Amino acid sequence: MLAVVKNDLSVFSRDELLVIELADAMADTPSNISDELYARLREKFSEEQLLQLGGQLAFENYRARLNRIFDVGSDELFKPQI
Repeated sequence: MLAVVKNDLSVFSRDELLVIELADAMADTPSNISDELYARLREKFSEEQLLQLGGQLAFENYRARLNRIFDVGSDELFKPQI
């Protein structure tokens, strides 16, 4: 995660960057996965893998939004060394 904080995505593989792109698209309101992104995802991942990825990303997005309702702060486990 330190790479994301420093905005250095070079440490991620192409597949990981594709999943990050999916996560970003799913976090948008409204979430809209373009046909182009879906086609690139289908080149790398099976339908079952996409279902698992999508479900996990949706759950993490749900948790993040729910935390805002109750003003849940950081647990301070992650401390970037910038």
